[in-house]
Amino acid sequence: MRKNLYRFMIELTNHPLSSSMIKRFSLSSISSHFISSYARVYKINQNEMKNELNTYKTLQEFFIRELKDTARPIDADLTSIVSPVDAVIESMGTVTPEKEITVKNKQYSIEEMIGDDEILQKYVGGEYIILYLSPKDYHRIHSPIQATIDKQWTLGGKSYPVNSWGLKYGKDPITKNYRKLLQMKGSTGDLLLVKVGAMFINSIETTVKNEHVKKGEEVGYFSFGSTVVLFLEKGKLHLSDHLQPQQPVRVGERIGTI
Repeated sequence: MRKNLYRFMIELTNHPLSSSMIKRFSLSSISSHFISSYARVYKINQNEMKNELNTYKTLQEFFIRELKDTARPIDADLTSIVSPVDAVIESMGTVTPEKEITVKNKQYSIEEMIGDDEILQKYVGGEYIILYLSPKDYHRIHSPIQATIDKQWTLGGKSYPVNSWGLKYGKDPITKNYRKLLQMKGSTGDLLLVKVGAMFINSIETTVKNEHVKKGEEVGYFSFGSTVVLFLEKGKLHLSDHLQPQQPVRVGERIGTI
């Protein structure tokens, strides 16, 4: 009953008209009047922001704010994998031989999520981690390792919520939502970074300009928040033992080992 009601309410609100209205408002100068309230409600740390609060002209501009260069130190260990985002760990585990992952007691097909069987094969039996970004978080995305960009592609159309309720009751949001995928080749192993769009607005921007990226270098940002899923190549990259669901992580913090 709860699942059906949740899906019904989402379908009522998740359509092009509502998405367009939200996007237009967040990009309008009127939205600037809500920035201070937004910062207060979500307890945004203004000391780490690159610019002063009163310099942002729209709510969307504030949402994709940059931080001071020293705000997110990047773990310098050559063997480390770092968090690409400020987020909470929603789930983590191992990809099954059936090419599935389990999130909130639901099975998700990564075959559908990735849409490229050749790339998929190296992640079967490997580890994954799902990182959920809330409205309070810094929404720029950084490279977890030093790597070469091997392939970028886009899948999906509509987007549904990817919070805890969305993952539990939604229509498989991490496999069906609009998403941009980034296949990264490291010196000793590959990593797949999946940027999943959130409810209402499919706005995932790519900022990486070079084929080669340094660990911690910015590769994109979410205009309206969402989730990142990382897949680590089997036997070559591993998640750290100290990680657990609902644990907060920040950009540059060590989350794994090469």
